[in-house]
Amino acid sequence: MTAPRAKSRRVTPPRERPVPRPDYRARPVRLSDLSVEGAPDVMPQPVPAPQTVSRASRRGLDAFAFFVANLQTGFGPFLAVYFTQAKWTQADIGFALTVGSLVSLLGQVPGGAFVDVARSKRFAAGLSVIAISGSAFALAMWPSFLIVLLAMAAHSAASCVLTPAIAAISIGLVGHARAGERLGRNASFQAIGNALAAAGMGACGYYLSNDAVFYLTAALVVPTLFALSFIRADEIVHDAPPAASPASAGAPAGGALRMLGSNRALLCFAACMTLFFLANAAMLPLVGSVLTLRTSETATALIAACIMVPQAVLAVCAPALGRAAERWGRRPVLLLGFAALPLRGLLFAYTDSPSLLVAIQVLDGVSAAVLGVMVPLVVSDATRGTGRFNLALGAVGTAMGIGAALSTSLAGLMADRFGSQTAFLGLAVVGLLAFGLVAVIMPETRRRDPS
Repeated sequence: MTAPRAKSRRVTPPRERPVPRPDYRARPVRLSDLSVEGAPDVMPQPVPAPQTVSRASRRGLDAFAFFVANLQTGFGPFLAVYFTQAKWTQADIGFALTVGSLVSLLGQVPGGAFVDVARSKRFAAGLSVIAISGSAFALAMWPSFLIVLLAMAAHSAASCVLTPAIAAISIGLVGHARAGERLGRNASFQAIGNALAAAGMGACGYYLSNDAVFYLTAALVVPTLFALSFIRADEIVHDAPPAASPASAGAPAGGALRMLGSNRALLCFAACMTLFFLANAAMLPLVGSVLTLRTSETATALIAACIMVPQAVLAVCAPALGRAAERWGRRPVLLLGFAALPLRGLLFAYTDSPSLLVAIQVLDGVSAAVLGVMVPLVVSDATRGTGRFNLALGAVGTAMGIGAALSTSLAGLMADRFGSQTAFLGLAVVGLLAFGLVAVIMPETRRRDPS
């Protein structure tokens, strides 16, 4: 019997073997697929739509920034002229200004925290405007030493809330992507408001009396609140703080302070700003006192010109500086603003002509334009995604308040004992130290959004 022949089987090469192919057909997404861990892999992240802002809100914020600057101008160098003509000593003037600076020092962080938790940023801003107007009215009506100290304290406390409230309203309207452009626009309108207010208040002080400056400041509360009413509350979108874990829910303040203390960019920026304001805060009031002693008849008009010149520079340069910060980074722009400060103090020390003193204020405009845009922008960079912008802005404001509080007293003591020239030189040295600190320790905070 013959065995059957085995059939030969064709061997399939490995590359010809059938390989299972994935099914690329779309299938419905089930709710079970959207787990917390797997959601980013299954569902694409939605692109947030740009915020739409009405014309009324934009124009209302422009006008509000303009009139707020008018309000704050009355509490600037006109105070030094007012106190000097009232026969106050330089030490008493420095002490009165230091009281306001100390209140700013103690109130910046609570003011920022209050704006963070306030349900209506517009209400917080309006209440601050009313308090500032009342302080100006008290200065004009009852210029005694105690009332002046209380008015300065009330003004500083209200400003601790007003500054972060304006920043919160601005960023809440346009979002972080367009914050630099909006902040630059705010700075321009504030500069125009400062310049026009300085001209009007200088004219009031020259043709009427120094009291008229503060009456005009108090009356500006009406158009300021009217402009605030045009900003629509439903268009302001605020960043909520990150959700706290159950373990840390009982100590939110401690977590916020730890966040501030561990943020290197924020700490470096606060240190630089402390030295800057230690050199800068007393410089223009000292110029006002010098002009009053040399030309008492035209001191108010000259001080108005000293305010108008830098504000004109700020109004022109602020938008360009905002664009430069986006193109070249924050650090080069900061170096430009800090470099102008020691040069300004050096020129003040060796200049006697009142017209040249006014011309030197161009350098103040450069510094003011840089800081007017960079302070909220750098803080926004350093705190993006943390929900602590206003708190951090208050912390940086505290650092600025430390420098300003020490600056007026330090300059007043140096001027009384060694003369105004030595005081200007001392402030210039501190400004040079501030510039060196920026060059050595300040990191770049600009973040490029992924495309």
